[in-house]
Amino acid sequence: MNRIDEKFGELKAAGMKTFIAYITAGDPDLGTTARLVRALEVSGVDILELGIPFSDPVADGPTIQAASQRALRKKASLRKIFEMAGRLRKDTAIPMVFMTYYNPVFKYGVSRFFKSCKRHGIDGVIIPDLPIEEGKEVIRLGRASGVATIFLIAPTSTADRINKIADSSRGFIYYVSLTGVTGARRTLPAETISRIRSIKSVTRKPVAAGFGISNAKQAGAIARVADGVIVGSAIVRIIEANRNNPKRMLSEVSRFSKKLAEAIHGT
Repeated sequence: MNRIDEKFGELKAAGMKTFIAYITAGDPDLGTTARLVRALEVSGVDILELGIPFSDPVADGPTIQAASQRALRKKASLRKIFEMAGRLRKDTAIPMVFMTYYNPVFKYGVSRFFKSCKRHGIDGVIIPDLPIEEGKEVIRLGRASGVATIFLIAPTSTADRINKIADSSRGFIYYVSLTGVTGARRTLPAETISRIRSIKSVTRKPVAAGFGISNAKQAGAIARVADGVIVGSAIVRIIEANRNNPKRMLSEVSRFSKKLAEAIHGT
C-alpha cells in the first residue's frame, strides 16, 4: 500500500472524498513549482499530479500546452523534476503522481524511470497516450517498484474495456469526464454522473473524475458520486495569470484550492 492507497483509505474512513490537483512542473519555474506543492498541500489538496512538460501533449488543451511550453523554455527536464520531488519528499507527505506522455519515459529509460520514481518518492504514474495493450512493461515495473500505474477511462469506453482498465489500474481509476482535451468548461456532460456510477458498479477501486472541472460547484457535484475529483486547467490558468507575481500567484492558487477542497470534502 503506497501513499495514494493510504490517502483514499483515510478519507473514505472519514466519509470524505479526495481532492486531486494538477500543475505543470517547471511552470513558471521549478523553484515556484516546489512552493506551489507546499501551498496546495496546506490548502487541502490530498493528492498532487505533477505534469511532465512535453512538446507534443496530445491530450492537453491550450492552457496546459502553454504551461508545458513555458516550462520547457525554462529548461525543465525529467531529471530536474525528479530531483525537485526528492527534495520535496524531505518535508512533505502529500502523495505525488507524475502525469507524462510515453516519449519522455521511453527516452529516460522505462526501468530507470520507475527506479527513479521509487527513489524520489513518486507514488503513481499516468501516461495518457499509453493504452493498456501496450503497457505491460509499465504495469510490471510499476508493481515491482510499488508505483501505481493509473489508466484512463473515456466516455466512449465499452463495458469490456472498462473492465480491462479497472483491472490494470492501481491507485485509482481516472475517468475522463468529456471527450477531447483538457481544459476548464462552464458545464460538464449530463451523462457524467451516470457514467461514474456505471464504472463504480464494476470495481472496488477508487474512481476519480477529471477534465473540464473548473469551479467548486462542479467539483462538489462530481464528488457526490466519484471517490475523487481532479482539477488542473483551472489552477494552471491562475498560475499563468500571475506568473510575474509569485506572491500573488501562491495566494490566489491557495484561495481557489481551499474553495475546491471545501466543496469536495464537504459532500
